[in-house]
Amino acid sequence: MNAWQPLASGKTLSTKVVGALLAFLALALLAIGSTLYLSWQLEGSAAAINDTGSVRMRSYRLNTLFGHLANDAGPGPARAAIAQQLDLIDATLAQLDQGDPQRPLFLPSTPRIRVEFDLLVRDWQTQLRPAAVGMLSQPGIVSRPAWQGFEAQAERFAADVDALVRLVERDSERRTLWLRGSQLVLLALALLGTLGIIALMHWLILGPVTRLNEGMARMKECDFGVRLPAGREDEFGQLARAFNDMADRLTALYRDLEARVLAKTASLEEKNRELAMLYDSSAFLRDARTVDALCDGMLARICTYFGADGGAVRVFDAVRGNVHLVSHQGLSARLSTDEHCMKVGQCLCGEAAGQAQMVLHDLRGHARKESLQCYREGFESVSVLPIRGHTVLGFFNLHFRQARVLAAREQALLETLGQLLGVALEHLRLAAREREMAVSEERNLMAQGLHDSIAQGLNYLNLQVQMLDESVREARGDEVAAILPNLRSGLNESYDDVRELLHNFRTRLKEGDLVASIDAALEKFRRQTGINAELAADIDGAPFPPEQQLQLLFIVQEALSNIRKHAHASKVEVCLHDGPDFELTIRDNGIGFDAANMARQGERHVGMHIMQERAQRIAADFQVASTPGSGTVVALQLHHTQRCTA
Repeated sequence: MNAWQPLASGKTLSTKVVGALLAFLALALLAIGSTLYLSWQLEGSAAAINDTGSVRMRSYRLNTLFGHLANDAGPGPARAAIAQQLDLIDATLAQLDQGDPQRPLFLPSTPRIRVEFDLLVRDWQTQLRPAAVGMLSQPGIVSRPAWQGFEAQAERFAADVDALVRLVERDSERRTLWLRGSQLVLLALALLGTLGIIALMHWLILGPVTRLNEGMARMKECDFGVRLPAGREDEFGQLARAFNDMADRLTALYRDLEARVLAKTASLEEKNRELAMLYDSSAFLRDARTVDALCDGMLARICTYFGADGGAVRVFDAVRGNVHLVSHQGLSARLSTDEHCMKVGQCLCGEAAGQAQMVLHDLRGHARKESLQCYREGFESVSVLPIRGHTVLGFFNLHFRQARVLAAREQALLETLGQLLGVALEHLRLAAREREMAVSEERNLMAQGLHDSIAQGLNYLNLQVQMLDESVREARGDEVAAILPNLRSGLNESYDDVRELLHNFRTRLKEGDLVASIDAALEKFRRQTGINAELAADIDGAPFPPEQQLQLLFIVQEALSNIRKHAHASKVEVCLHDGPDFELTIRDNGIGFDAANMARQGERHVGMHIMQERAQRIAADFQVASTPGSGTVVALQLHHTQRCTA
C-alpha cells in the first residue's frame, strides 16, 4: 500500500482516540447517572419517612383531641381540628401512595414495603378513620369506652406506621450503601480511566512520536539504516511507512552522493574555467592594442582553452570581397601562405564565412578531403566561428589533429568570445575613425586661421612688393620710401600672426584650471597690445572635462586675436559665470561693425566662423553682437543639460 494512501475511517488515529474517549464518557455517565438516581431515591425515601412519621404524629394528635372531647364537650374548634387532622392524614397517605417526583417523594418500590403500606391504608380507611368520624358525629361529650377503643386502635395504627418507617429506613440504608458503592466505582473509574487514557495516548501517540523522534535523531547522525515498525493502519503507521520510504531513498541517494558531488564539482570547475576565460579575455581586450595584437592574444587564449592544435583569425575586406589572414598559430608556412588571402566561398572556411554561422567540419568523412590542404597536413576537425560586431567582421578557425566534437556549452562560449573580439575590433576601428575626424577638423580650423591671418597678410605683402617693383623700375624713390615701412609693418604683423597661431595650437590647460589659463592668455594679450584686459570669474559649477575647457580657451584666444587685429579697442572685459548654466562674455570698446547687415548679406568673418564651430563642438549657443562705433560683444552659453563633468 502506498505510504500516503487514504485510510479506512475505522482505522484512523482519530477514530481510535474518539472511540476510546466516548467509551470512557459512557462509563462515566453511567456511573454518574446511577449515583444521581440513587441520590434521588434516597431523597424520596427520606421525604417518605418524614411524611409517614407525620401520619403517626397526627394519629397521636387525633387521640389527644378525642381525649379532650371525652372529658368535656369542648368548644367547636377541637372538632374542627379533628376534621383537619383527618383530612391531612388522608392527603398524606394519598401523596405517599402516588408519590411526588418534584420534591422528590415516593415510597421504595419493594414488595414488603408496598404490602405494609397497603395494610396501613386499609386499617386507616376501614377502622381508624370510620371510628374517628363516628365519634366526631356524636354531639356533646364522647363516651370514654368509645374513646378508649379509638385509643387502642390509634396505638395499633401508630405501631404499624412505625413498622413501615423502619422498613423504609432499612431500604434507605441499603440504597445508601449502593450510593457509596457507586461513588467508589466512579472514583475507581476516574483513576482507571485516567491511567487507561494515559496508556492509550502512549500506545497511540506518545510511543509512535518517540520512535519517530529517535529515528530522526539517528538519521541526523547519518544512520540511514534506521526503520520504524509500520504494522499499524492509522496515521502513525502511514507516517512510519513514509519515513521508511524516505530512509530508503536517502540510502540510495547517499550511495551515489559522492559520484554526484564529483560530477557537480567538475561542472562548477568547468564553469569557473569559462568565467576565468571570459574575464581574462575581457581584461585583455579592454586595453588599447593593434588589430594584430588583439587577434594574436585572443587566438592564443582560445587555442589553449580548447586544446586546439592550430588556429587562425581572418577579417573581411568588404570592398574586394576577400578574407585576409591576420593571425595564425600551429599552421605550416605553406598553409598560411596559400590561405593568406581567399575569396568568400573558397575552400571550407570561405564557404562557412559566407554562411555567417558556426560550422564544425569532420574532415575524415568529407567527400573532397584529399583536396583539402588542412586534411593533408594532418588535421581531422576544423571549426569556423564568425567574429560578430554590428556586422560579421570576419571569422576564426580552430584546427584539431584528433576528431573533436564541441558541446553546446563550448559552442556558446566560442560565440561569446567571437562577439567580444568583434566588439574590440569595432572599437579600434571607431577609435581610429574618431582620431581621424578630430585631426581633420583641427586641420580645417588651422587652415581657416591661416587663411584669416597669414594668407591675408601675404596677399597684402604681395601687393606691396608689386608696387615696390614698379616704383624701382620707374625710379620713383619717394614711393619706394613710402612702401618700405608698409612692407616692414606687414612682415611684423604676419610674424606676430604666425607666433600667435603657434602659441594657440600649443596651448595646454594649466592643471585643468580654465580660469588660470584664460588669465594667462589675457596677460599675454596685455603685454603684446598694451590694451587693458580684465577678467571677472564667478566659478561655482562642476569642473569641465579637458576637451570642453580647451575649446572654451580657444574661443577666448580667437576673440582676443580678432580684437587685436580689427577692433582698435582700449579696453577688454572677459566675464565667466559658472552656475548651473555656463556663460562666457567677451566685450570690447572698439570700433565695432554692422553685424546685422553682415548677417543679412550672408557674410561671416573667418574668425567668427572658427569660434562658431568650436562652440558647436561642445553644444553651446554662440552669438556676436556689434554696431559701428559701439564695440563688440561675443557671448557663449552652455546649458546645464549639455555640459559634462570631469
